[in-house]
Amino acid sequence: MKNVTIYTGPYCNYCDAAKRLLTRNNALYKEINIAEVDGAKDEMIKKANGKRTIPQIFFDDQHIGGYDEVRALEKENKLQEMLK
Repeated sequence: MKNVTIYTGPYCNYCDAAKRLLTRNNALYKEINIAEVDGAKDEMIKKANGKRTIPQIFFDDQHIGGYDEVRALEKENKLQEMLK
């Protein structure tokens, strides 16, 4: 299974929803809270090609997007294949 990284922040309902979605799909993930980890916000923005919103989700080094993009993959039955 791919290494999943999710950049999150405090009081973020979309972050919580994304983590629930990943858990529901048996994906283990590394969470990086941009409010708690020095330099994490800048790192996220650079890796996500300038996107500043949270969550930002990566499978290995591939930028997937935020909650909406991951939810769309789940609805299209593509998420499990991408996680392999």
